[in-house]
Amino acid sequence: MGANAQQQGSGTVDAVVIGRNEGARLIDCLRSLCGQVRRVVYVDSGSTDGSTEAASIAGAEVVALDMGLPFTAARARNAGLAALADDADFVFFVDGDCIVQPGWVDGARAFLLGRPDVAVVCGRRREANPEASIYNLICDREWNTPTGETLACGGDAVMRHSALRQVQGYRADLIAGEEPELCQRLRRAGWVIWRLDAEMTLHDAAMTRFSQWWRRSLRAGHAFAEGASLHGKGPDRHWVAQTRRALFWGVGVPVLAVALGLWHPAGFVVLALWPLQWLRLTLRQLPHDPPARAARLAGFLLLGKLPEALGALGYYGGRITGRRRGLIEYKST
Repeated sequence: MGANAQQQGSGTVDAVVIGRNEGARLIDCLRSLCGQVRRVVYVDSGSTDGSTEAASIAGAEVVALDMGLPFTAARARNAGLAALADDADFVFFVDGDCIVQPGWVDGARAFLLGRPDVAVVCGRRREANPEASIYNLICDREWNTPTGETLACGGDAVMRHSALRQVQGYRADLIAGEEPELCQRLRRAGWVIWRLDAEMTLHDAAMTRFSQWWRRSLRAGHAFAEGASLHGKGPDRHWVAQTRRALFWGVGVPVLAVALGLWHPAGFVVLALWPLQWLRLTLRQLPHDPPARAARLAGFLLLGKLPEALGALGYYGGRITGRRRGLIEYKST
């Protein structure tokens, strides 16, 4: 696929696409890679919608994961990486529900060729239908991070193959947050992570139900707590603040209010911290959104601390019992 996209000696780019039951979205993703990369490996995780056959017809090399083993996106990415030839200079990891923007790969490759200190380069991932639901809009805002040198990338990124080999790829047992964890190890090995001011991918979250958003937030809380446990003592204090915020607002405030309220009814005044925080978050959103949208976004940002806290507590509970939690999916819920 895309054999004419590469010029000899210009830095070869191969792609690893992961997915499960993405249907037409996967085909759109693979088509968007045509002419942009030399080779595409599609890693399938138990699809039942004909994704593997469709990917093969589209020209991708298909790797079907053994679903008898615990599945994680990190494990799928490692499987795709293992299937690639060692002569690829760069690897573009992309989720199967994303469309790659024209010119992105060439721009990323040129940047990496000019910056041998950079291991990972990413760009702007946008939500395809941000107005379809408040949950999609939250995703779109979440991905709009500052450009330039950064601490981490998301699921879509072009990476230097030699750097990935140096740190032995993704940590396969993580159920979420595998990209920031990888970036932590890369940065500690002396590499730089960079975000370009360029359009990279168009993502389809297809998140229209409250239950989907709740589970996604639950997964984020788990990732925060595990990430902080793994790398929180480092110079970046990786996800320590995010974990503390989730536990403070999602557990600390309500528990303290109930404890004080049982002692004296005035103790429930602690719950006033929630509307005060909502007001603060609303005011912070106002430069970017009309009042009604700002208030709604702020409400979900605050409410999200509840599932985040539960996700973090679930991680800590698993550490105590010695049982790792399985994948937390939101699209199928």
